[in-house]
Amino acid sequence: MKRQTVVGLALVAGLFGTLALAETHIVAAGATFPYPIYSKWFSEFKSEKGVEINYQSVGSGGGISQLTQGTVDFGASDRPVTDAEIAKMKSKPVIFATVLGGIVPTYNVTGITKDMKFTGEALADIFLGTITKWNDPALKALNPGVNLPNADIVVVHRSDGSGTSFVFTDYLSKVSPQWKSKVGANQSPNFPIGLAQKGNEGVAGLVKQTPGSIGYVELNYAVQNKMAYGEMKNAAGNFLKADLASVSAAGATAKTLPASITNAPGANSYPISSFTYLLIPSKIDDAAKRAAIKDFLSWMLVKGQTYNEGLDYAKLPASIVASEQKLIAEIH
Repeated sequence: MKRQTVVGLALVAGLFGTLALAETHIVAAGATFPYPIYSKWFSEFKSEKGVEINYQSVGSGGGISQLTQGTVDFGASDRPVTDAEIAKMKSKPVIFATVLGGIVPTYNVTGITKDMKFTGEALADIFLGTITKWNDPALKALNPGVNLPNADIVVVHRSDGSGTSFVFTDYLSKVSPQWKSKVGANQSPNFPIGLAQKGNEGVAGLVKQTPGSIGYVELNYAVQNKMAYGEMKNAAGNFLKADLASVSAAGATAKTLPASITNAPGANSYPISSFTYLLIPSKIDDAAKRAAIKDFLSWMLVKGQTYNEGLDYAKLPASIVASEQKLIAEIH
């Protein structure tokens, strides 16, 4: 066979491989916590590679459920999956941390222009219904000089199975014995009071339009909606407002993944911080989808991380990026 023919066949094969990848459509679902950055990533990846990833922001519980049912190609969750959940899946997932984010107490209180200060104990009492007024002595003691009104507190929480709720309640369980015994850490906690909304989007929207309300959302949702959010007292006793530096400081305390980094040690660690994860089946029969997903993971760990900070998510530590690049080989 002539050399020109061999080269020509190779080029044709390469072209068909590229076209097959470009025409691949991938379906995913899960956490709302990282939806803003995932939306950005999938848009940029499609522009660069021609691969469309259709992601439904349905909450971590929905992502795990749909992956288990086999209705999506991969899932996303803010909490690690349990052994019992993995046992129900067709293929054991390879778990990739993607970004770091912070969950903030966001509030809508007329007349307050200064950032409020909260402790985990005070937040637990608010969401338990023990603290019911904005001028409660506990809140006044934390916020001297702030003119807190004699107004009812309207609690807003998630209605769906949510990794954001899991992280929030995991934190409260670590700092409040009452919360731990009455509610505990759960993706679908049994809140004793409050109005329920679906997704970070729903909670942010209701808080923004409801005077006297308080809720918990991922940092990006508070920033993008120009909502007030409070400073939190961390494990070292310092009051910190969530930002890239304080969330990164919490992430740096993780020794292995998956990991809980709520109430992390360190003077500069924001206490309600979390990794969020993609759950990728270790066995993907469709060769084109397998190649596209592995290509995306490689892209996400390098190019994708450059978009994080513009959307108020912290980059993964370099050590985690290096270890996860090796994990890609486990997908076959």
